[in-house]
Amino acid sequence: MQEHGEVVVVGAGIAGLTAAALLAKAGLQVQLLEAHHQSGGCAGTFRRGPYTFDVGATQVAGLEPGGIHARIFQHLGVEAPLASPLDPGCVVDLGDGSPPVQLWRDPQRWQAERRAQFPGSERFWQLCAALHRANWAFAARDPVLPPRHPWDLAQLIGALGPANLLSGVLVGSTIADLLRLCGAAGDTRLQRFLDLQLKLYSQEPADRTAALYGATVLAMAQAPLGLFHLQGSMQSLATALERGLRQAGGQLLTRHRVTAVHRVPGPAEAGAPCWRVEGIGPGDRAFALHGRDVVLALPPQSLPSLLGPSMPERYRQRLNALNEPSGALVLYGAVARRDLPPQCPAHLQRTWDDPGSLFVSVSRDGDGRAPQGEATVIASVFTEAKPWFGLSPDAYASRKARAQAGMERGLRTLLQLPEHPWLHCETATPRGFERWTGRPFGYVGGQGQHPSRFGPFGLASRTPIPGLWICGDGIYPGEGTAGVSLSALMASRQLLAARGGALELA
Repeated sequence: MQEHGEVVVVGAGIAGLTAAALLAKAGLQVQLLEAHHQSGGCAGTFRRGPYTFDVGATQVAGLEPGGIHARIFQHLGVEAPLASPLDPGCVVDLGDGSPPVQLWRDPQRWQAERRAQFPGSERFWQLCAALHRANWAFAARDPVLPPRHPWDLAQLIGALGPANLLSGVLVGSTIADLLRLCGAAGDTRLQRFLDLQLKLYSQEPADRTAALYGATVLAMAQAPLGLFHLQGSMQSLATALERGLRQAGGQLLTRHRVTAVHRVPGPAEAGAPCWRVEGIGPGDRAFALHGRDVVLALPPQSLPSLLGPSMPERYRQRLNALNEPSGALVLYGAVARRDLPPQCPAHLQRTWDDPGSLFVSVSRDGDGRAPQGEATVIASVFTEAKPWFGLSPDAYASRKARAQAGMERGLRTLLQLPEHPWLHCETATPRGFERWTGRPFGYVGGQGQHPSRFGPFGLASRTPIPGLWICGDGIYPGEGTAGVSLSALMASRQLLAARGGALELA
């Protein structure tokens, strides 16, 4: 198959779906390629008998009025998926015998909770709140970071307000620096809480998370923002974006695995260079698509092998020098609801040594993930990715079994489960994530929001190769469905501006 179009988007996770739908809505001919049989990527789902499991992401931010998902669905003219705000957003058990920390949605209730849990820390929380307000106003003006073109710089300058100029002095600081500044550095319990929460959203603990990033993610659970639980499954987010893509005339091609991306002379009538995207489609048939622009919604580590000689050497060196992201171990289980604690929250965290601290998601009654009277339980642990590869079959099976046993012990402690509660139980490792998502080594969560990689110091969506754009969790502002959607909006606006067009969301 050989076709010519205007834009080829590679990767139908939430970032790729968002970029493809926005560009199609802008009037471009868009083809979106996905290696898997369904869209969604790390925010997709799979079924095991009567159970539906979210692959990776289990909660959504940005569905509140004015949030990025709400703005995109309004722009595309499609209904947002059904969702309910989480309250509490998460319950964090620090494993010290004290009552768990409950992240209430109501700001006043959360303030009372943190004052009781972490006495003497209110100056820290008030500073974070001030930084968050400045950051949120900045993000709502759709900045471009880092700027690599005069147009990018103009968007960045236009998004800055007085509060951002003041907070800019903290651009090289960490959350741990804020603790020291506010006299709360000696609170080890608060430090442990922050390490757990920040690792979820920044891939880094408090002493390695950029202050300007961490201040915002620590406020995500509270109104007027919030974390949301989707009815049915996380796949409903991808389904809604697919609907927007189709309505705008775009095309999604699943089971199309891209193997190479080349810059080639364009069609004679266009008079401009274009891109050739090659790969293997259904039935192991080769395909080649041509487009004036290519948007890669993939981890940056994928680019060197795809681009080959089309990649400038200095850019190749930059990508090869990126830090190694985390992998994940995920246990997918199902239990009788009677075996769970009364009023069990939807999301929990627990300090745990082997194989690591747990983040747990429990389905709600009637949310479509399990039969009546039963619940799905998903527990995830961050892990180094590369050590899971290159093992012998026996060594891999043994390591996987040890990890699952450790996670089961942690879940029995956290959820007060009986000895053998499982109606279903299986565990995925980075090797499974590599097969499912096509991500190198099954990486999840992007580059980590260390000050040296956050915002102006991160990787740009505008590459040094004309007509090639990237988006996803490796680009500002980072991971999560809201973060990757913001990156897709940024890349789409840059692409359209390069063509003399514009894209503005309400």
